[in-house]
Amino acid sequence: MTSLAFAMPAEIVDPSVVAPPGDLYSNEPPMETYQHLVQMIVLLESLELFWKDRADFFAAGNLTIYFSPRQLKTEHFRGPDFFVVLGTERRPRKSWVVWEEDGRYPNLIVELLSESTEGADRGLKKQVYQDVFRTPDYFWFHPETLEFSGFHLVDGQYEPLSPDASGRLWSAQLELFLGVEEGQLRFFTPEGELVPAGKELAKRAESAEQRAESAEQRAESAEQQAMRLAARLRELGVDPDTLK
Repeated sequence: MTSLAFAMPAEIVDPSVVAPPGDLYSNEPPMETYQHLVQMIVLLESLELFWKDRADFFAAGNLTIYFSPRQLKTEHFRGPDFFVVLGTERRPRKSWVVWEEDGRYPNLIVELLSESTEGADRGLKKQVYQDVFRTPDYFWFHPETLEFSGFHLVDGQYEPLSPDASGRLWSAQLELFLGVEEGQLRFFTPEGELVPAGKELAKRAESAEQRAESAEQRAESAEQQAMRLAARLRELGVDPDTLK
């Protein structure tokens, strides 16, 4: 396999080349299908919510990563379907420009396979993420067939990850499991708990509200029954206070 690795230069190779601004817009096309779009949003939303108190990461979906050694927008760029960079400032970006981000590359990448992209995801992109990005954790998932695989960088080479008893794969970078749940790729805590997305949090809040309302209704019903019993005792000439 031919290595694509190179070192980021301290300065532009040709002084006459004018570097583009760091806030480059992403060149990525829309997601393949609605399923791909929903899957990307679920991964992004759930991690953002789970790490809501953290300020040291950047997560994005369908966003271009520019990594030209000559700091040119027109060469050397890739657009992972989902990626996470650790140890950086948590703020919105139009794209990820390596030379404007202290040379940082993603710590984790997830590609969503499709008929038109799976060849590149399994081949060229995997090689780039291994040899150039040096991304420690790489996963791919097919939203239609549910094919799911993961790799971890060991001595510069991607080694396949082995699933646990639940079929989930461990991300050492995120310290979370990834696994398929109800047809979607999801994050799980080290204890195996599902990392909720917005819809699950909304359901939990609704259930908690319903339980609170039910408890309040039961309390009101018990109070009403006690009042009726006290009234009946008084009709019989018994002071209910003497029974306490």
